[in-house]
Amino acid sequence: MTTTVTLTGTGVPMPNPGRAGAGTLVRYDDVNVQVDAGRSTLMRLADIGVGVHQLAAVLLTHLHSDHITGLADLVLTRWVQDDLHHTGGLGLVAPAGRAEVFVRRLLDAYAYDIDVRTSHLKGSGPEVIGHWFPLPGKPAPVWRSGCGRVQVDAVRVHHEPVEEAVGYRITTPDGVVAVSGDTRVCDEIADLATGADVLVHEACRSTALAEVVRGTRFETIFSYHADTVALGALAQRIGLPHLVLTHLIPAPTTAQEEQGFIDDVRQGGYEGRVTVGRDLTTIEIGAQVGAGDE
Repeated sequence: MTTTVTLTGTGVPMPNPGRAGAGTLVRYDDVNVQVDAGRSTLMRLADIGVGVHQLAAVLLTHLHSDHITGLADLVLTRWVQDDLHHTGGLGLVAPAGRAEVFVRRLLDAYAYDIDVRTSHLKGSGPEVIGHWFPLPGKPAPVWRSGCGRVQVDAVRVHHEPVEEAVGYRITTPDGVVAVSGDTRVCDEIADLATGADVLVHEACRSTALAEVVRGTRFETIFSYHADTVALGALAQRIGLPHLVLTHLIPAPTTAQEEQGFIDDVRQGGYEGRVTVGRDLTTIEIGAQVGAGDE
């Protein structure tokens, strides 16, 4: 079996051509785990031949809109297609609290559509199967696949003012993938990613652009995202083999701008493999360096 990591979306709230909303898919055999569901997640999954009925679980890192606007699409499409696939409701893993409220209200705007479909074709409405967990200060198990071969751990991260934000560590028989969600560079992610084969981490060029954004609202936005230079230092400190950058701020549009992210990480001291993410970038655990990597 082989574990792969695919970036289903590398974008941020402001639309950028070719970049869907935040999302990362981790696949091991027939276990597909989707981390976050930003805009167009369903279509990015379709691009690589993964149907929503094939998802074992969706993991939410936090409730910023750019990470969740595609969730209703996943839930409703899975439901509409269930006569074909018979896979039932969508499993959702998230911190207990606000995410539970969000999911209860998620489909309210679609009440008419659901009523029409249930009365005409279906006997019951769409279902979300919640797996809620208390915010852990240290990495702790929060979900395991039905086959028992894939385990997910979570830890609270620092994306304040968002209070309930987590990163995830997904362990398969091939290796370990850590996904940061949105966060400042922090010791919790260091704990989560120590021993991982790949860390998928949000990246913000806040050091390089400090003077440009000083005194603007972007200075505040940059303050609760991960500085690329500090991220390079963290990756080097924990001996990380492969750093994958996503949720790129600002989104690069040229190879030179992508190189800027790599240069920042190198400035932080990181000597390992770096990938500046594009939508549908796919990493195979244990694979050799490929095109687009350094």
